[in-house]
Amino acid sequence: YGTGNENLAEDLPYRAEGSKGKVRARMADRLMTAHKDGKVKVTIGRASDFFGPRVINSIIGEKVIKPAIEEKSVTILGEIDQPHTYTFIRDFAKGLVILSEHESAFGEIWHVPSAETISTKKFLHLLFNITETFPSVKTASKFVVNTMALFNPVIKELKEVLPNYEKPYVVDHTKFEQAFGNHSTPHEKALKETVDWYRQTFNL
Repeated sequence: YGTGNENLAEDLPYRAEGSKGKVRARMADRLMTAHKDGKVKVTIGRASDFFGPRVINSIIGEKVIKPAIEEKSVTILGEIDQPHTYTFIRDFAKGLVILSEHESAFGEIWHVPSAETISTKKFLHLLFNITETFPSVKTASKFVVNTMALFNPVIKELKEVLPNYEKPYVVDHTKFEQAFGNHSTPHEKALKETVDWYRQTFNL
């Protein structure tokens, strides 16, 4: 949807400026065109940043969960005081299954339910309460990301999405909830399952 929106609903026009966003928009358009032409049945489920068991390469992935458990410094992208929607991976999976089981979902784009949108700072506090640790938190500002991007191709990829972490980023799932209900898992329960998986998997 680009970086000019704070409340993200399914009917927003595509305004992505970066290459990844433009590619995703073209893919969605092609899928919907194929659906309208009767070539395939299509429903698109979307969510915000994933976290949960088996989620490694994510904003709330191993670079946050593991150091939180080990009480090491945690580095997070953007402004942590801003509200940001985070999606539990199991909620996303369940949402996709629900969409696939309902004929009424086809030909539409849906935002799968996520738990309450809170600030990243509050989200981290919930995580630290579960890990029972007190790690320091560092934020990667625009200046830091731009500087590191000169030497690190992975960080360079983050430049495109950085604006999403510098202001409110709220993914609205009202459409899905009105049609199929809200199956989102509370953050505390989702984070507990996530931390338990990391501890067992990495012997932390």
